[in-house]
Amino acid sequence: MSYHFLLASWGTLGNLSPLLTAGRRLRQNGHHVRVMADPAMRAEVEAAGFEFVTWRRAPIGEAADPTDVSDIQELIRRIIFDPAALYAADIRDEIGRMRTDAVLLLDMLFGAALGAEASDVPFALLSPHVSIRPLPGVPPATSGLSQPKTPEERAEVDAASARFAAALNGFLPILNRARDDLGLPVLVDVMDLFDRADRLLLATSQAFDFQADWLPDNFRYVGPLLDVPNWSKSAGRSWQAPWSAQSDRHRALIACSTGAQGQRDLFQRIIDAMEAVEIDALATTGPNLDVADLRAPKNVHLIEGAPHDLVMKDVSVVVSQGGHGTVTRSLINALPQLILPMGRDQADNAARVEAKGAGLRLPPTASQAEIAAAVNRLITEPQFKAAARLLGEAIKTDIDRSRLVDEMETIAATGRAARQQPQKRRLRGA
Repeated sequence: MSYHFLLASWGTLGNLSPLLTAGRRLRQNGHHVRVMADPAMRAEVEAAGFEFVTWRRAPIGEAADPTDVSDIQELIRRIIFDPAALYAADIRDEIGRMRTDAVLLLDMLFGAALGAEASDVPFALLSPHVSIRPLPGVPPATSGLSQPKTPEERAEVDAASARFAAALNGFLPILNRARDDLGLPVLVDVMDLFDRADRLLLATSQAFDFQADWLPDNFRYVGPLLDVPNWSKSAGRSWQAPWSAQSDRHRALIACSTGAQGQRDLFQRIIDAMEAVEIDALATTGPNLDVADLRAPKNVHLIEGAPHDLVMKDVSVVVSQGGHGTVTRSLINALPQLILPMGRDQADNAARVEAKGAGLRLPPTASQAEIAAAVNRLITEPQFKAAARLLGEAIKTDIDRSRLVDEMETIAATGRAARQQPQKRRLRGA
């Protein structure tokens, strides 16, 4: 049976790419998919062959994904809670415009979730990173803490989880006003929103993640969503390695984040550190740094972008800020990593890589000498590559076994059946 799915994204290509991977899998199973995203994402969505729908009232551009992340509380209020009613209105309009059997949206789009719920259409929240919903026994998102092993560490994790919940619940009145205006029941806790979803799909590998004491009924691991984006495919067609194939020197990929985080000074420090390492490096600046604003020693080749999937076949170590896609791709290619997290989920990814023995973590304030020493360890101590290879194989197995399509088909079928029998109220999270 064929279903109509609406997928909703926001912000950067880094957010959009996992959603497009999900869309391709749904389309391969015979379903109709359309994608609602920032206007700047139109070309990428249409290149993937999907109908593009733009946000009309909700924030777009820098208003949706600000470059200034110095005040996290203010950032959360501005991009998640204040525009919740606008996201909800756009989703409701789009559901009304075209048949929709189920909605798949990024987990930070709280307002879009309200719109789907108010339309009585099944919806799934997609987390293409560690879980935003706190899980018992697992450090909360953005904490950068590792899996607790002692009572003291467990107490630290519990305290961090309490702080995380309190920070979000400070915005609960804003969310509940939007819910009340839509005729939805108010929530006692912001995280109750995740329990209203029919599914919470975690697009990471269970082998990569820390182990929770228990998982919510609607929670599913569906493995990483890592299709190569269209812009990377274009770069791949003209890709030429900057180093000699005959050279026996180690090679590194230095991958800057696709998001704007004020990372120029960190990136320059990493590049400068490579001068003290016997290595050839390729540094990709991404869309938010200008190659002309950076300087590089002779053993570092600077370029705006390159197909990381191809580059990783040719290097022995990766240095990055720790975005989920870069981290996962590195592991699949059995590459040890040095991660210098600056924000978002980067510290959480770094904690997992470090805990699994597949890499090292340094603060973004690390010196050139510290960065060089860490890279030297990663290319000379074989245990890092061995751990990365082992974890990468487990991740590939999780990708092969993904049940994302099955889960989306299940909730779409449930919703269609409920609409055919309106006297039966559909149960959330069933």
